[in-house]
Amino acid sequence: MLRLGVNIDHVATVRNARGTPWPDPLRAALMAQQAGADGITAHLREDRRHISDADIAHLADALDVPLNLEMAATAEMQAIALRHRPHAVCLVPEKREERTTEGGLDVAGDLARLADYVAPLREAGSRVSLFIGHDPRQIEAAAAAGAAVVELHTGAYCDFDTAGDIARRDAELAGLAEGARLAASLGLEVHAGHGLTFDTVGPIAALPQIAELNIGHFLIAESIFTGLGPAIAQMRRRMDAARAPA
Repeated sequence: MLRLGVNIDHVATVRNARGTPWPDPLRAALMAQQAGADGITAHLREDRRHISDADIAHLADALDVPLNLEMAATAEMQAIALRHRPHAVCLVPEKREERTTEGGLDVAGDLARLADYVAPLREAGSRVSLFIGHDPRQIEAAAAAGAAVVELHTGAYCDFDTAGDIARRDAELAGLAEGARLAASLGLEVHAGHGLTFDTVGPIAALPQIAELNIGHFLIAESIFTGLGPAIAQMRRRMDAARAPA
């Protein structure tokens, strides 16, 4: 079954806007777990704009489902990951001025460093994922770096859909499909995420090589109106319908 990882970063964004303990990201993670999430994703950014170090410690201690720690490939973050040993570590590009993660890692251009960076995380027992675009060079470099997983960036596909640019949306979807096939052929597990909504998740979920989708901002936004549990349940229904045999 296609897995759903729920990213709870933006619960922390709301909390930090007022400097109070509420809303608690751990409570959101436990609610997501109860609603059927197969894993919880949290991005510990260098500037700590949402998730905090304490959040990671609480999540690692309390969750029954896997924790996926998103982070930049820095020495500070590697030390944190080695201390907590989450089920998965997803390496992402990170810039302080960006609102959200823009594009994927340039693994091909930083292969030697990333291979050295991945090795101790893998030896500590974490499954290492690299967040990349569907460029074949990046997929092949991810395999060479020793990653177990690639997470394909679906942001451009979703942006083209929102803009009504159907030709570019369909071309991006075709690129993601080809990238998923290549990654699977190299022995990589394939995940996907960024910007997915009820309206855009179906074609991505239908790609047979994809094992997991990681979705956050839309689910947290939708939960304002419906509650987190119903939002997750609806996303699960959309995913399962897309993956069901014709």
